[in-house]
This record gives sequence, structure tokens and C-alpha cells, in this order.
Amino acid sequence: MKKTLKIGHKIVGEGRPVFCIAELSANHLQNYGLAVKMVRAAKRAGADAVKVQTLTPDTMTLDCHNQHFRIKGNTPWDGQTYYQLYSQTCMPWAWHQKLARLAKSLGLVFFSTPYDTSSSDFLAKLKMPAYKIASFELTDIPFIRHVAKKKKPMLMSTGIATLAEIDDAIRACRSAGNSKLILLKCTSMYPTPLTELNLRHIQELRKHYGALVGLSDHTLDSSVSVAAVALGICVIEKHFTLDRKLGGPDAAFSMEPHEFKEMVRLIRKTEAMLGEKRFRLSASVKKNRQFCRSLFAVQDIKRHERFSPKNIRSIRPGSGLPPKYYDFILKKKAGKDIRRGTPLAWSMISTRTH
Repeated sequence: MKKTLKIGHKIVGEGRPVFCIAELSANHLQNYGLAVKMVRAAKRAGADAVKVQTLTPDTMTLDCHNQHFRIKGNTPWDGQTYYQLYSQTCMPWAWHQKLARLAKSLGLVFFSTPYDTSSSDFLAKLKMPAYKIASFELTDIPFIRHVAKKKKPMLMSTGIATLAEIDDAIRACRSAGNSKLILLKCTSMYPTPLTELNLRHIQELRKHYGALVGLSDHTLDSSVSVAAVALGICVIEKHFTLDRKLGGPDAAFSMEPHEFKEMVRLIRKTEAMLGEKRFRLSASVKKNRQFCRSLFAVQDIKRHERFSPKNIRSIRPGSGLPPKYYDFILKKKAGKDIRRGTPLAWSMISTRTH
């Protein structure tokens, strides 16, 4: 039985179309009108879902300026304090319900990434259909257990986690009675160099945990999506912006609508090419079996005449016996008169041994 989960009105998992998520992140620039335009643009670009982030700077960090709270390490946010960054990126909680209604009216699934227990409880009141756990929260086991108790599907990014830490997170979910998990292969570099992707981890995560696996991708390259689909992902999440020129903390690694639309087109094209696992010939291919070789009488053959390389051959079309029986039939005699150009059939082969 194929493994699937229901997220909103969408069935996600094995044998289903890849679930394409447009991550609005901080690209709304704290402008509600812009956020509305982004949701509408995501729909036109072929997204299945839009995702936001639910946080406050005070529950994320401290408003502190010492060295511990200043971002460094060659990130897009170097020089700022954590509090300054999250003050710029947080989306007003009052928007959530309005954007959820808009998304639903467009046929989109709407859900969010909570960053603490208070934001996850707020989302639960809004009846979120799923929760995303960000890479940097994956090691917060008490928080993961708290979210898991809500019994909704959980998409967990693994960007900074070791296998042992992923084990801990999965164990926390299951101990809370929640096995509705999708692991997201992720590389926590913004943007991600192609050489740092390690997409083979997708297959290893599936094999190691027996879980559904998706990709949270911070590149701008659609070819990454195609490769990941070929490796069996069921979800892809990409940061989304109307225009990178608008700026914002996440703009540099976010896709514009035309890029997202092209990515979805390539994903659907790849899915069509991959087809199904079960090996069988389609009706169209079966029609072309006429061009196979098969065994024919190439001379008139009299009843009781022995078959020989002179009177039967393997030729096109494929309406006679398969060529694999050629050597066997050479030991036999004709059971009836056979005219030149007739495809051989078992009814024409004598059953007599002499």
C-alpha cells in the first residue's frame, strides 16, 4: 500500500503529484497588500500551498547586543542582532486568518512554521492542516513534542541535523502519538551552492527512516527540483517573492513567480516521464509490437514437410511465433500446408514425433 498523508484537501505522498509549497517567509516586507499579491501570484505560478512563518522576536531570542546575539558567519544577515532580524521578518498574527481564507478561496493549502509553543497554540486555534518545523528548531525536542501532540502532519527540515538528532526528533513525534511525518532534505545555506546539496541524502533518509521525504530548497535552480523528483521526493518547498529587487532578508534565495512557474512545469513534466514503478507496456507501445520480428514461412511448405532455414525465417512484422522458438521448430514438420508469407502459429506445427 502506498504511503500518503492528507494536508488540507491535498493527498501527499507516494504515487501522488509533488506537493509544491511557496514559502512567503519574510518577503511580504510586513506589508499586507504585498502578502495578498504574493498569495495570488503563487496560485498563478502553480503552487499547491503557501506557507508563512509564525513568530515574535521576543519568543525567538533576547533584545541583546553582546557578541552572542550578533549574527556572523558569512550569512545574508551578518552584522544584525537576532532580535533585529526577527523584528524585520515576523508577520503580524492578525494576517493569518485573512490570508488563510484567501488561500482557501483560491484552492491553495495554507499553513505555517511555528517557532515556539505559543505560536503553535495560536495556529492550532486557526485549525492549521499541518505544521512545518524549521531546521534550526529540529533539535528543540520539547517543542517538537508539543507540536506533535496536535496530531497534524509535520514537515520537518533536517538542514542542520545529524542522524542522531533526526532520530531524536522522530522519536519525540512518535512518543506523542504522531507518525504523520515528512522529512525535508535541506541544506541550511542561503543561497545553497549546488555542490552542497547532497541530494543522495533523499534516498538515504527514506531508506533509514521509512518516511516520506521532500526537499526544502534554497537554490534558484529549477534543475534541482527535477533531480529531486527523480529521486522520489513528494514535497518541494521554495522561498517565493514577487520581485527580488524589492529586497528583504530572504530575497536573494527566493524565486520570482515566472521562475516558480517554470519549476512547477518541469516537475510535472518529470513526473510524467517517470511514470509508474510497475513494469508493463502501455497500449500505445503494444501497438508498435507489430515491428517486432517473428517466425514466418518464406516459402510454400507442404504438410509433413520438415521446417528448415530455407522455408522459415525471423522477419518483421511480429504477428507470428516469437523467434525464441526457431531452433525448436526446426526439429518439427508442418502439420498442414502453409503458404509463403504466413506467420507461423502452433496450430501449424505437427505434434507427430516421426
